[in-house]
Amino acid sequence: QVQLVESGGGLVQPGGSLRLSCAASRTIFGFRRMGWYRQAPGRQREWVATISNGGTTNYADSVKGRFTISRDNAKNTVYLQMNSLKPEDTAVYYCNATTGVSDYWGRGTQVTVSS
Repeated sequence: QVQLVESGGGLVQPGGSLRLSCAASRTIFGFRRMGWYRQAPGRQREWVATISNGGTTNYADSVKGRFTISRDNAKNTVYLQMNSLKPEDTAVYYCNATTGVSDYWGRGTQVTVSS
């Protein structure tokens, strides 16, 4: 069983930055794709960004140009650098890893953007 543990969330003012981390309990080489999703209160979980095992990245339009996803295979960790944060980015952010057959999720980390 794979465990994904997110960290790095918190309270930040509009325009600020945060870096989220997702540490996997085993090598991430076997995952076809890893990514970040978020869920705001009263809303459905939505896709934010993904990175393939080949390094290809994709972003939701709402975060393109502000967020950057990256991976460190040696540390079995995926990151989400979030800049120019807006109040509408407030949500619980979840890490996801997929082999194409199985999906794994972390428990989430809260990000609150407020003055």
